[in-house]
Amino acid sequence: MRPVGAGRGGVGAAPWAGPRTVGGVYRFLLTPRWWGINVFAVLAIPFCIFMGSWQLSRFEDRVDNHQQQEDRSDRARTAAARPLEQLLPVDKVTSGRQASARGHYDTGHQLLVPGRTLKDKHGERQGFYVLTLLRTDGGKALPVVRGWLPGDAGAKADTAKVPAPPKGEVTVTGALQASENQGTDGVQAAGASAPGRLGMISAASLVNIVSYDVYDAWITLSDTQAPLRAVPPAAAEGSGLDLKAFQNLGYTGEWFVFAGFVVFMWFRLFRRDVEAAKDAALGIGESGQEGGVAAAGDAGAGRLGAGQEAAGQDAVGRAAAIEDDGSGEGQGEAAARAGKI
Repeated sequence: MRPVGAGRGGVGAAPWAGPRTVGGVYRFLLTPRWWGINVFAVLAIPFCIFMGSWQLSRFEDRVDNHQQQEDRSDRARTAAARPLEQLLPVDKVTSGRQASARGHYDTGHQLLVPGRTLKDKHGERQGFYVLTLLRTDGGKALPVVRGWLPGDAGAKADTAKVPAPPKGEVTVTGALQASENQGTDGVQAAGASAPGRLGMISAASLVNIVSYDVYDAWITLSDTQAPLRAVPPAAAEGSGLDLKAFQNLGYTGEWFVFAGFVVFMWFRLFRRDVEAAKDAALGIGESGQEGGVAAAGDAGAGRLGAGQEAAGQDAVGRAAAIEDDGSGEGQGEAAARAGKI
């Protein structure tokens, strides 16, 4: 049996209180610090999962819109043309549809749209659009992209190839497109600074060039005059797999990584505190180390005192032996002297 007051680590150690229970090891979970950690984890993990799922749904919606837009574009190429007024305003549904308008070209305002690329058998080639305003019977003007030519809009040799627009009243049919903006591919904000050029196809850009009203839309002809080449219609803004769609996919991964990181940190902190509690229960912590040092010091002091006591006893014994030898020799000498007498 362990004597009362005897320490587990030796002389000078704290009294042994027996092993702690499992509930005592995990008692740290009831501290205010762990209450805060648990509340944060319970709120953060569902929030991260919700945000990741929402970003994933946004990406899937963009993929579905892209597929629907491609299907509408395929149907629009073969569908019968409808009057322009029935398709306005331009949205994701009407963009790319075949629209028709009747009027006469404004030959005094034929514009070149520089910096536009077109794919052909040789790859992407740099060129410019040829745009002419159609004065419709309703009074407004419709921007009509009659085609594309390779080359530089500022070079006379290239602009000399542009054919003159038809004269008289005409009926045009083409794919309906929404007005461009600063984020549209190929737009050059400085393109309108040169005479006869247009950097962005929109009513806002044309209002400073012509004195009449302009539709907030434009069409690209499918049947063009040689040597012009037809400009294919662009997908409606926000309906294709653009950079924003892949940003949604990237955000999806980030939110799920955040949720996993919260779980990882919770288990890491939990394991660290559990190990610290077990070490404290076994007396391996700082108090246990101090008790061990004190016990080692007491044991060393005891051994030193015992050695000093043994050395003192040995010296006393030697002194007594010398004293006994000295008294014997004195008695012998006295007996010899008595014999002589």
